[in-house]
Amino acid sequence: QVQLVESGGGLVQPGGSLRLSCAASGSISSINYMAWYRQAPGKKREWVATITEGGSRAYADAVRGRFSIPRDDAKNTASLRMNNLSPEDTAVYYCNLNTGITSPKDYWGQGTQVTVST
Repeated sequence: QVQLVESGGGLVQPGGSLRLSCAASGSISSINYMAWYRQAPGKKREWVATITEGGSRAYADAVRGRFSIPRDDAKNTASLRMNNLSPEDTAVYYCNLNTGITSPKDYWGQGTQVTVST
């Protein structure tokens, strides 16, 4: 069983920064990528960013230039650095892990709330 645990969410003022972390544990086979998604109230879950096992990164247009996935030397972890946050970034942020070669599987964390407000 694979478990993902996110941390680092909270309340921040517009223009502020937060760093989310995701730690994966359990029977993890080959990791293809780890990704971040978010879901705002009343909206569908949307993709935010991805880092592949090889270190390649991709970002959604809405966050490119403000969010980044920093280098993380800890095994099976991924972080999301969020700068210049705006109220539109308010959402529950979820960590996603995709593993396996022949039959890839997706795992999800429980989510962490990020609220950007004065």
